[in-house]
Formats: sequence, structure tokens, C-alpha cells
Amino acid sequence: MKTDTKSSLVILYHREPYDEVIEDGEIRYLPKKSPNGIMPTLKSFFKHVNRGTWVAWKQIEGTEKSSFQTRVKVEDDTNYTVSRIPLTANQVKHFYHVTSKEACWPILHSFPWHFTSETSDWENFQEINRLFAEAACEEAADDALIWVHDYNLWLAPYFIRQLKPKAKIAFFHHTPFPSVDVFNILPWRSEIVESLLCCDVVGFHIPRYSENFVNVARSLKPVTVAKTGEPPEHLTRIGTALAEPEMVQQLEYKGRIVNIDAFPVGTDPDYIREILATPEAETRYAELKAEFEGRKLIVAAGRVDYVKGNKEKLEAYSRLLERRPDLHGQVQFLVTCVTAAAGMQIYQDAQAEIEQLAGQINGKFATIGWTPVLLYTQPLSKIELFGLYRAADICWTAPLRDGLNLVAKEYLIAKGKGNGGVLVLSEFVGAAVELPEAVLTNPYSTERMDASIEQAIAMPIEEQNERISKLHDTVTKYDVKYWGDRLFDVFGSLNSDEVDATAADEKALSAV
Repeated sequence: MKTDTKSSLVILYHREPYDEVIEDGEIRYLPKKSPNGIMPTLKSFFKHVNRGTWVAWKQIEGTEKSSFQTRVKVEDDTNYTVSRIPLTANQVKHFYHVTSKEACWPILHSFPWHFTSETSDWENFQEINRLFAEAACEEAADDALIWVHDYNLWLAPYFIRQLKPKAKIAFFHHTPFPSVDVFNILPWRSEIVESLLCCDVVGFHIPRYSENFVNVARSLKPVTVAKTGEPPEHLTRIGTALAEPEMVQQLEYKGRIVNIDAFPVGTDPDYIREILATPEAETRYAELKAEFEGRKLIVAAGRVDYVKGNKEKLEAYSRLLERRPDLHGQVQFLVTCVTAAAGMQIYQDAQAEIEQLAGQINGKFATIGWTPVLLYTQPLSKIELFGLYRAADICWTAPLRDGLNLVAKEYLIAKGKGNGGVLVLSEFVGAAVELPEAVLTNPYSTERMDASIEQAIAMPIEEQNERISKLHDTVTKYDVKYWGDRLFDVFGSLNSDEVDATAADEKALSAV
């Protein structure tokens, strides 16, 4: 499918924005039935342009390459196309599972002892980033906005800038960004920072991450701070682990202004409410309430990953049952811990440890009619998951490190106002700086973890409602649409800045 019309907006994101189904022997590309929180928002940006392109990768067999269709149209999504980069299983393994997950992931989450570069394939990582950049530039108009997402595509801005010098390049970092002494462990630190400094906008969830990036850039490159300012008004500025009182907003490098932005992604309240309002969800919620009647339901949701704090929560729960025999049969800990992709030993080890801990707790404390831990390692449907959030008395979200954590925000929306509920939240997730009314905890401290879960269990209903009302207002106002609209305004200012600069140049020339 060819067209001479170039796109004014190109989004680079590793996930494909469609479900590929086969009906009557034909492949159809349909809008996703269960999109993740960020995908609908990214797609909504295309409503503001005449034509856009989404660039993603797709794993194929070697025999498929000759007949592979690189550009497809998603049915019912009329104003953008998808440009697909075909990757072999070996390319995916070394790009995603090895270099991204075994080398970059532990550094980003400040776990340098898990870092390894021996098995990393940096040349393959560079090549795939180059393929993304080439695909984007083939689709983009000369002055298009090209928006790159996450650390897997760190190098794409550099290649894009070489091919499209006039393009506006934005980058959003969905993971944490670590301190300078941790990030600089990466052997490829200079290439990564050089690429990010090719952008017009580099965005992060919170000011702590953007400040860490600025410090890394200053340690490696001759950058100068062009502008500083205050964080967004609703973010905590002092007193918690990730608070920042001020932030750098612009850097200058090689004559280019790089705008630095920090604003947390929100969740989609309307989507969650729509799911919960369905007859199926109402029925399931009633069943869950009946099933856990008379017990304090504690829910923890996430996936198998050593950064998610699953082991620490289970150990804290075991200590709770050890010192509080009066709670036996009165509390229920339900853990959804989705199994990671196969082929990564560190995640297999983490899963084995979680399953062993859950088994030990149940073996030690279970009675007839009461299983202390219910562990699910397969994904739950949205109806099941949101129903559990709505039914839960406590949402226990305590990763050791997390870029943002949408689970906390989804729980608050599902719970609603006036229904009680307590959010226990790690100080080391990005969302903690915008949700100070949660019971904040330190997952590295057994004392703090023990105290926080005791506080949640004992909290009076009046205090629960007071806290959750404020939390609910925050996540409702600063939702994913707010985040998207705000970023679109930031992108729009790039055009106006360019116009202002051109006008100033013309005024100066006329004066001469």
C-alpha cells in the first residue's frame, strides 16, 4: 500500500495498536479489544492531524520475509497507518530479552548487581533502532513531529536527526531514570545521551527522573542549563523519597534547545467505569463480595519481576500472621503476579521464589476453609481485575522501584468515593509524588512495611474515606487524557517557538 502523502505525526512504540485475527482465511487488523492504558491516548493524537503513522516491530519467521506486508491499515481507525518492522526471533531475543531486559532494565531500576553486558548485543540494538528511525523518516514529512517511546528506542532520535534535520523529535521515558552514578555503569552511556540530546522534548513521569537525566547529561556532555522552574503543582516537592523542589526545564547543547518535561501518565477513569458498569462486571463483583464476606481483602497486582516487591510483600504478610494470630481467618491476601515471558532465567527464579513463599505461608497458617494467600500467575480479565480492586479493602502496591505504577490509580478509580479502601504505596514509585494521602511505605524496611500494613488494617472508615476522596480527585483530574492534552500543548509550543524565533530573526535583519 503506497501513498505520496507524508505523515505530520509519527509515533514509535514497541506494541502494535491492533489485534491481528484470521477470519475466513483472511487476515484482519482490528482495534484492540483490551488496550493498555497508554495506547488509546497515543492513538487519540492522530485525531489532531490529517495523516499519521504508528511504527512497531513484529516477529516473523524467515520464510515470511519475502511476502511480509510492511504497512497495514487498522479497520475503523481511518487517519493513521501502521508501519511494521519485521524482526526474526533471534533479533527479538537479543534486542528485547537480552540487551533491553538483562542489561538496561536493572540499571534503570537501580539494581546494578543484576547488570550484565557480556551477553548483550549492542550492534543488534543499534541496528533495530536504526530500522525504526528509517521507517519513521520514510513516513514523515520533513517538519513532522516524531514521538519516540521508551528506552528500547534510546538511539532512534540520533538516527532520525541525521535523516530529518528539521523534524521535531519528542521522547517519553516510561521507566525510572536512575541517578548519575548508576546510569553511567552502562558502557553505551555516551551514545544514549547523545541521542536523547537530539530531541526537542525529552519527557519523564516525575521531576526526580528528569533531574537524574540532566545530571547524567552534564556529566558526559558540554550542556548548559537554559531554564529552570517548579514541578507541576500537584506533585509533592519535599519530604518523600522521590520529591523534588525544582527542576531543569531546558538544556542547551550544540546550539539546540532541549526541552525537559516531567508529568506523570494518568489512567483512564471512563474506561474503568464502563467496564465496571457492565452486567457481567456487576455480577462478578457481587460474587467476589460474597466470597470474601467477613474478611479484610488485601489485593496486590503486578507481574513477575524482581523490581516489583512481590517477595517483600509476601514476607511482610507472613510476619503479620506470625505476630497477629487474631487475624487468622480474618484477612485474605490475593496476589496476581503474571508470569514473565519465557527464556529469562532471572524471572523464572523470581517466580519460583514467589510460589515457594506463598506455599510456605499457606502450609504454615492455612486452616480448613481459609487459605491465607491466593496466588494467580496467569493474566486476569479486566472484569475480574477491576472487580477485585472494587471489592478490596486494601490495595498493597509496594515495588522496590517503578516508573509510575498505574495499578494504584486503577484501584482508586475502581473503588470510588465513600466506599472505604486504603492504598498502601511504595515511596519508590513515580505515582507516590502525586498521591501523598496514600499510606506510604518503604519496601526496603521490614519495620516500615510491617507498620504500614498494620495501619491500613486498623484505619477507621472515616479516615479511609477522607484519604481516598482526595486521592480519587487527583487521579480523576490528572487522567491519561489530561496527560495527552498537556503533551500536545507542549508539542504545539515547538511550532510557536519556531515562529517566534523566525519573527525575531526577520526583525533583526530589517533593523540592519
